[in-house]
Amino acid sequence: MTDKERSCKEFSRLLEIIDELRLKCPWDMKQTNESLRKLTIEETYELADAVISGDDEGIKKELGDIMLHLVFYAKIGSEKNLFTMADVLEGINEKLIYRHPHVFGKVEVSNASEVERNWEHLKITENNGYKPVLSGVPSSLPAIVKANRIQEKVRGVGFDWEDRTQVWDKVLEELSELKVEAENKDTESIESELGDLLFSIINASRLYGIDPEAALEKTNRKFIRRFNYLEQETMVKGKSLHDMSLDEMNEIWEDSKKYD
Repeated sequence: MTDKERSCKEFSRLLEIIDELRLKCPWDMKQTNESLRKLTIEETYELADAVISGDDEGIKKELGDIMLHLVFYAKIGSEKNLFTMADVLEGINEKLIYRHPHVFGKVEVSNASEVERNWEHLKITENNGYKPVLSGVPSSLPAIVKANRIQEKVRGVGFDWEDRTQVWDKVLEELSELKVEAENKDTESIESELGDLLFSIINASRLYGIDPEAALEKTNRKFIRRFNYLEQETMVKGKSLHDMSLDEMNEIWEDSKKYD
């Protein structure tokens, strides 16, 4: 049996298991799209954690959990006579073929950037209509992810810096404006300028091929490791953080960096 054949067999088995669970398990029977939503978000973040940690075994496990949710939503759709898993799979298959004319058609591209621009153009014009460029950005996305996605989408229609180094002038401009408002102590204006600064930094991340969400999460984890080290070393010395001076804590903090 090939890996593809085994995959089809196991997927079919999962569909059968979900069918039985919806008939016999009280918990599974009462689930709805709405009740599953928060669980799906949680599973997605657990997958993201595994990816950032480089935990391949964790990625495999979390992919299975997300697959369960995908099948569950499709099962609910079929029970309502709205769509089936076959409809879902057919839809994504047709979408992939339509949006890859350089693979399944006669369009020629020379690099990944051209593929992305063509992808965004096709998204806007598909279904015989025009959709606003940013209409596909989910309103519920976390702010950093949303800002990054907004910037990617407008880049797809050519709204971008000609040279990525130009973005640093914008970052410095926003930082300067933030400093002015901070000196004026106008909270609303500070918030506005801080948002502009963050947006420009996220844009810089995109231009240099860095995922800002992943970058910030790695910094979060680095800070936690260093602070945990600070706490542990403080206890070894028989002291409490509350009793230590900032200079003493900074000395241990600097020492923690050698374990990054």
